[in-house]
Amino acid sequence: MDKERQERYIENFRKLIRCETVSDPECGSPPENFEKFREVLWEMFPNIRKACELEMVDGAMLLKWKGSGVTKMPVLFMNHHDVVPAKAEDWKYPPFGAEIADGKIWGRGTLDDKGGTWAMFQAADELAAEGFVPERDIYFESNCNEETFGAGARAVAEKLYDQGIRFEMVFDEGGDIVREPISGAKGTFAMIGVGEKSVVNMKFTARSAGGHASTPEKNTPIVRLAKFMAYVEKHQVFDVELAPALAEMLKIIAPHMGRAGKLMEKADKYRKQLGRLMPVLGAATGAMVSTTIAFTMTGGGEAVNVIPSEAWVIGDMRCSHHQGKEDSIRAISKIAKKFGIEAEVIQEEPESRLADFRGDAFRLVKQAVVNTVPGVDACAPYIMTGGSDARFFDIVCNQCIRFLPFTIDREQMDSIHGVNECVSIDTLVPAVDYYRYMYTHV
Repeated sequence: MDKERQERYIENFRKLIRCETVSDPECGSPPENFEKFREVLWEMFPNIRKACELEMVDGAMLLKWKGSGVTKMPVLFMNHHDVVPAKAEDWKYPPFGAEIADGKIWGRGTLDDKGGTWAMFQAADELAAEGFVPERDIYFESNCNEETFGAGARAVAEKLYDQGIRFEMVFDEGGDIVREPISGAKGTFAMIGVGEKSVVNMKFTARSAGGHASTPEKNTPIVRLAKFMAYVEKHQVFDVELAPALAEMLKIIAPHMGRAGKLMEKADKYRKQLGRLMPVLGAATGAMVSTTIAFTMTGGGEAVNVIPSEAWVIGDMRCSHHQGKEDSIRAISKIAKKFGIEAEVIQEEPESRLADFRGDAFRLVKQAVVNTVPGVDACAPYIMTGGSDARFFDIVCNQCIRFLPFTIDREQMDSIHGVNECVSIDTLVPAVDYYRYMYTHV
C-alpha cells in the first residue's frame, strides 16, 4: 500500500516542482506562473479546496477548513510555494525538471518549500475525501514571496489580527529530521524550531577627502572598512548565551555523544561554559548562541587610480534573543565608530518570540514525529538562524513552531538555496502521515 501511495505522491509532487515560481526582484517568474501553480494545486487537491473557504491576500493563499465545534481556538498550518533562482548550468539535473535519480526527486523547491506545501495539502485532501471534519477550525496559508521578505504573509497576519482572530498554535516550515545535527552526535534527530533570530541589514560607510592613488594617505575608506571587518571576524563582539531551549537541545542529544556528552547532560548547570563551546563545534551551532553578522555587499570605488571619497559595505545581522535587535545594533555601531565608520540600519524584520518547548504545540509535533516517522532517535528544540514567515504571526499566536517532517542528510541541507536541491522519495509517505496525524490530533 505504501508503495502505491509513494508512486502517486511522486507524480503529484513533481507537478508542483515543474511550476517555476521564482520570487526575485531581478529574475522572478511572471504572475501567470504563480496562477498556473494554483491551478495545478487545486486540480490535484479538489477535496480540500471544496472543504475550505479560499481568500487571496497580496498573492498569499489563506484557506479556512471549518471545524465541527467552537470550543477550541483555531490553528494555522503554513508553507510557502515560491523559490529562489536556480542556474540550470550549475545543476546535475534541470532545476525545474523534477527528475528522479538515486532515490530522490531533484529540483528547486523540493525542500524549500514546495515539499511542505505539497505534504500539507496532500494529507488534508485525503482526509477531506474520507469525510473527516476537524474538531476546530484549521487555517492554511501559503505565501508567494517568502524568499523576498514575505509581504504576503505579513499582510495575512495583519488581516487576521485586525479581524480579532487568534490561534492556539501555528506550524510553519523550519527544522528538519537530520543526522548528526552537532558534530559527534551519532543519531537521527527531529530538530523542532521554537523561534528564529531577527534580521537587521546595516550599511557601514567610510568617508575621506579622496585623492589620487599616487599619493595615498593612511587609513583610506576601503582600508578602514577592511580593518573593521577583520576585527569583527576575529573578535567575539556580541554577547554569548545558551538559551534554555538550546540547553534542552543539548541535554536531549547528550546521550548520543559518548564521553563528550557528559558535560551536555548538565547543560542547565553549565550554560555559560557550553555557550563558549558551541562556536567550536561549527558555524551553525555557534550561530545559535550569539548575534552574527555577515558582510555581503560592498562598493564605492570610481576608478583604479582614484582613492574613493566614500566606500561602503552591507552587513546582514541575525540577532539573538538574549541580546535583541537594539543592543546588537548598538554593539556593532560602537565597533564601527572606533574605525571612523558610520553605521546605518537600512532594513529590519520583526523579532520573533520563543515558543515554549514544554508547551502543547511542541508536544504535538513530537508526538506526530514519534508516531509517523521511522528511525528518529529523539526530538529536540532549537532556534532557527534563518528566517521564516512565522515571524509575522507572533501578533496572533504565542506558540509558533517551525518544522518539516523530511529526513535529510548534510548534502541535502547544503542544497537549500544552493545547487542540486533534492528530496528523498522514501520520506514522502511519512511526511504525509505526519500531517494527517497533526490534523486528526490537534
